[in-house]
Amino acid sequence: MPRRLIPILLCAAALARAAGPDAYLFTYFTGNGEDGLHLAWSRDGYNWSALNGGRSVLAPAVGTKERLVRDPCVVIGPDGLFHVVWTCGWWDRGIGYAASKDLVHWSAEQLIPVMAAEPAARNCWAPEIVWDKARSDYLIHWATTIPGRFPETAGSSEDQLNHRIYFTTTRDFQAFAPTRLLYDPGFSEIDATFLDANDRLYLIIKDETVTPPRKHLRMAAADSYEGPFHDLSAPISPAGVWAEGPTAIMVGDYAVVYFDAYKLRRYGAVRSRDLRNWEDVSPMLHVPGEGTPRRMRHGTAIRVPYAAIAPLVTPAAEASGDSPRP
Repeated sequence: MPRRLIPILLCAAALARAAGPDAYLFTYFTGNGEDGLHLAWSRDGYNWSALNGGRSVLAPAVGTKERLVRDPCVVIGPDGLFHVVWTCGWWDRGIGYAASKDLVHWSAEQLIPVMAAEPAARNCWAPEIVWDKARSDYLIHWATTIPGRFPETAGSSEDQLNHRIYFTTTRDFQAFAPTRLLYDPGFSEIDATFLDANDRLYLIIKDETVTPPRKHLRMAAADSYEGPFHDLSAPISPAGVWAEGPTAIMVGDYAVVYFDAYKLRRYGAVRSRDLRNWEDVSPMLHVPGEGTPRRMRHGTAIRVPYAAIAPLVTPAAEASGDSPRP
């Protein structure tokens, strides 16, 4: 091969890798969520780098008591838009919503009053959104405590909270179906997220029971996004680790469940091929802000085309030794 062709071919190979379809996007927040929505990306699902130079891409603009972006969740809809929902305040009865075609320019933010029909509802935490292809609508779910409901577990979480997962559906983010209960596992639960793996659908939840302390992740099989749910597993998160904010994707043959090990102030992950035996791979994980007050916190991961995030990838992140490996 002529030597003059070698640099050209190497450059072409690098460009092909950079433009390839396989990348992962992580939405997250830092601090208390005051500065808004943050994004990170990865090639391999274990090494994550901040996008947009680590700066927020969407500042909080909605909320009745506070204006925060916490627990953000993103999905790509059939319209090609990124749809994001988030916790906009600790004690709101609504959630935040915005959409974007490029993760740079965003629609006007909406406060969706998902629990307006429940004036006693104390909160709306960790909303997540999925596109339900079978029903041709978006399903949005979140955790809420309604005093007087589920008295058998009343006060089983901190601050006399007793959460269950509720949901609504929409096709246009203007009209929403009446809010309904999605899942009651028989204990206080938060931070539900779906995993599509091995041709099955699963719902992962956090057991929020504080006495005796559980604070672990469990998984139930799902017949559809609206349930029913069954065969709730034993804990899948590491023993003794208080885990929250799970999000799950397929990385090769593995289902990888990321979680915020909030007592340890770090991110963790477990993975499994058979969804029964789970391996703690937290030491393999590298995320933005590790070991700092601006560390990555409760977010969600999805698979995206690299082209969708390329405008936000800085040269420093691409060249960094901590950046995702091609």
